[in-house]
Amino acid sequence: MHADLISHDEFEQIRRFFQHESGIALPDTKRSLVSGRLTGRLRALKLGSFAEYLHFILQPGQELEKQMAVDLLTTNETYFYREPKHFTYLQALLAEWSGDKAPLIWSAACSSGEEPYTLAMLMAEAFGSRPWQILASDISTRVLESARTALYPLTRAKELPQPLLKKYCLKGKGEYDGYLLIDEKLQQRVQFAQRNLMEPQRLDSKVDIIFLRNVLIYFDNKTKAVILNNLSRCLKPDGLMFIGHSESLHGISDQFVSLKPALYRFTGGRT
Repeated sequence: MHADLISHDEFEQIRRFFQHESGIALPDTKRSLVSGRLTGRLRALKLGSFAEYLHFILQPGQELEKQMAVDLLTTNETYFYREPKHFTYLQALLAEWSGDKAPLIWSAACSSGEEPYTLAMLMAEAFGSRPWQILASDISTRVLESARTALYPLTRAKELPQPLLKKYCLKGKGEYDGYLLIDEKLQQRVQFAQRNLMEPQRLDSKVDIIFLRNVLIYFDNKTKAVILNNLSRCLKPDGLMFIGHSESLHGISDQFVSLKPALYRFTGGRT
């Protein structure tokens, strides 16, 4: 099937479906993109048209394939090993970690789980079977439910180094062709919880490292300061905060000092 075989009516139906699911309105210029991204699923499911595919994913019990369609149509930044310089630095940090215990890391806006599972892979490489844990949270119970399944389209692992992919991910077969499943032992190391970062945070233990990447861009400076204050109460002295490469804490909080682009150390306001 050639990608251009999507009809005008099929594109309109898929466009309405996608806007209902995601809130994103696809312009007419995305018709070729839509057909190109969904053609592979039609082939995998042996369906003859985009109309048949849309009918299929809207049936009860096809929530997984529906999410696959949304993922394929969404141009987003949710994937494993996103912003690899952060993970390269973290690997070096973990290799030289001198504490009695492995560091406690919190993925504070974990979305559907790719970030905390990536962090878990690096922790497993550094500390093996020793005691360690990743905390992961998000305000959305829907994405947390998805994260707990640990099942992802393979397309989200394009940036994941092959050794990590082979060691910690199981490739799906049959109806799960095109998916990966995070290794069960790794899943057990990640603790998911629903949290609103605008509210004061209470953790059982203070953490060594917080990942809060590509979240602050959605808030004004006053709200950013509230979030940072809430999170700083959960950081150990001299703990680290990773944010997105397009973000900065300059002029927002005096409790952090910049170490590298998008990486800060918590000082609590000490000079």
